[in-house]
Amino acid sequence: MIYLDNAATTFPKPPAVRREVERCLREYCGNPGRSAHKLSLAAAEAVYDCRLASAELFGISSPERIIFTYNTTYALNMAIKGLLHRGDHVLISDMEHNAVFRPVHRLAALGEISYDIFPTGCADPPGSAEDILLALRKLLRHNTRMLITAHIPNLCSAVMPLEVLGRFCRENKLLFVVDAAQSAGIEHIDCEKMQIDALCVPGHKGLYGPQGSGILALGSDLTMATLIEGGSGIHSLDPAMPEFPPERYEAGTLATPTLAGLCAGIKFVMERGLDRIRKQEQMLYLRLREQLLNTDGITVYAPNHVGSTLLFNLEGIPSADAAAMLDRHDIYLRAGFHCAPLGHKTLGTGENGALRAGFSVFNQASDVDALVRSLRQIRREHGKT
Repeated sequence: MIYLDNAATTFPKPPAVRREVERCLREYCGNPGRSAHKLSLAAAEAVYDCRLASAELFGISSPERIIFTYNTTYALNMAIKGLLHRGDHVLISDMEHNAVFRPVHRLAALGEISYDIFPTGCADPPGSAEDILLALRKLLRHNTRMLITAHIPNLCSAVMPLEVLGRFCRENKLLFVVDAAQSAGIEHIDCEKMQIDALCVPGHKGLYGPQGSGILALGSDLTMATLIEGGSGIHSLDPAMPEFPPERYEAGTLATPTLAGLCAGIKFVMERGLDRIRKQEQMLYLRLREQLLNTDGITVYAPNHVGSTLLFNLEGIPSADAAAMLDRHDIYLRAGFHCAPLGHKTLGTGENGALRAGFSVFNQASDVDALVRSLRQIRREHGKT
């Protein structure tokens, strides 16, 4: 089996992650923060350890500003719906995932907000940070309140200039929301230095945690409207949710085994080192890009952005069909539109979307070579030489 769908979720998980999930279920899986007995206290300690590790990784001075969610989508919905007001104007990039586009579009359809889409220059040749700023300045309105961007889109490996965009937001009194679905665990992120107000992170991708884990990291002292209300373990006689994080935003029982695994995943990433992880995945990207660009009938999209994700198509073979053929070779990629129609339109992939290869620390050069051999065989079998 060659697994190259890591942009959707990393697999396999590190042994330490699997062990910690099992240990939690076996030894300390009480309800965190709900009781005074030893299992509840042990579970609460595990959850807090995950807050500390998350805060350290993302440059958050107060671990209480780490909010645990189910995934990036949930975190983005919390930030978008919790921070926007009626009449606000929002700027989103032309590479956004539906986790951003759909909630923003729905609020606009309801007449609550308005929005514009700014160009990132992700298509080749790559645009510059100044190009992005120029476009943003043209779209600014008196009621613009928020800028949302993916740090790295889920279709290509372009890296948005977060420090530049953070300064732009502060200068123009905008809230800065960042989707780190494809960058957390690979690129260095410092919320306070980059002036990020809300960082939305998956636990199950580059942090190597279990599915069902995510983080909303508040880089500044913001109070959001709540998306979910319920038990928080404190102030139980008060009919309203607490005014302070994290309890204000974490109604109900937390997924302690999932967070125990996420904490182990974060520690795995920090011990290995972001620079080392990024270097390995870029090496695999370059190896695949070189071979695909030297294979007739294969289109590589945005090849000048070197990173962990490469998007491509086989001439004359719809991406879904090509993925099914690769599956028979025990090679697993994702095809189609990757929940990102804006990005596919920007990159011009066409009516069938594209194939996406996403790398993790567990991939090797031999995986890339096997993929290329299979792609060339598929082309020969379909008379595409």
